[in-house]
Amino acid sequence: MALPSVDGRQYVYRVYAPEDALLADLFWEAWHCHDEGPFPRAWDVFDAAVIRRMH
Repeated sequence: MALPSVDGRQYVYRVYAPEDALLADLFWEAWHCHDEGPFPRAWDVFDAAVIRRMH
């Protein structure tokens, strides 16, 4: 999942979840992970995230 940030960059996170997980739950998991890290604040807008499923 890629989250855009206030510094103009995108930060990418891998979120492990069951296949039937809601996309919003994946977004919040990545956003909270980013929020606790050292990087500039990510936008907390679901529509701004790029979510790709990997198998």
